Amino acid sequence: MPTVPCFHVDAFADRAFTGNPAAVCLLTASRPARWMQAVAAEMSLSETAFVRPTARGFSLRWFTPRTEVDLCGHATLATAHVLWEEGIAAAAGRLRFQTRSGVLTAGRHGAGVELDFPARVATACRPPAGLLGALGVKPRAVARNQDDLLVELASAAQVRAVAPDLATLAQLPVRGVIVTARAADRRHDFVSRFFAPRVGVDEDPVTGSAHCALAPYWAAKLGRAALRGHQASARGGTVEVELRGDRVLLRGGAVTVVRGQLLP
Repeated sequence: MPTVPCFHVDAFADRAFTGNPAAVCLLTASRPARWMQAVAAEMSLSETAFVRPTARGFSLRWFTPRTEVDLCGHATLATAHVLWEEGIAAAAGRLRFQTRSGVLTAGRHGAGVELDFPARVATACRPPAGLLGALGVKPRAVARNQDDLLVELASAAQVRAVAPDLATLAQLPVRGVIVTARAADRRHDFVSRFFAPRVGVDEDPVTGSAHCALAPYWAAKLGRAALRGHQASARGGTVEVELRGDRVLLRGGAVTVVRGQLLP
């Protein structure tokens, strides 16, 4: 069995060792899910992407170290970056990815990448048992979509100070928990953090799919469709978002850190 080209890419980043690292594996044929899951566990990054060409573009799947997920922004951005950088796809035009969340597209945006993703609108809900205790916060609002819980706090400082009980969060019946607030600086409109211990990611550095909820949430509050978010993890990263109807455009850069071959 041939080796598999594999890349370590920092996404939503303009320099190495910032943003959110993802692994990207270039396949020429389908592989069993159990093999992909084993590779993702070996990579031990929040997401590993597996991409292969099809008659309609590319098939794309994403795995955390623990499970396959329905939607991932940073690993999609990393995949588009690799396909262009390695000359596998032409820089002109948009890439089409067949995924568990339907067709997603990616195009060039300046020196970076623009993703076209579905909006994941979160609606107000009662906090599920254990949520607020695990976060140790008093929220301004709690909302939920099909993936995650979204908790708005009073300040960016409170978002940065959250030190959650991850074991309790892992018991909640959601992929993850987004904590967010209005930004305190003029460079950004909102800040956020994302915790997903249920799927094997204690805190994700920069989460594109979470911004599919953050974009419509803050667009409604701030009255603007185009916004700039900062994910206040230890690595940190910026995601530019634009709400267009039921879609969200996510924009950011990427940097390849490692090129290698995955042995069979």
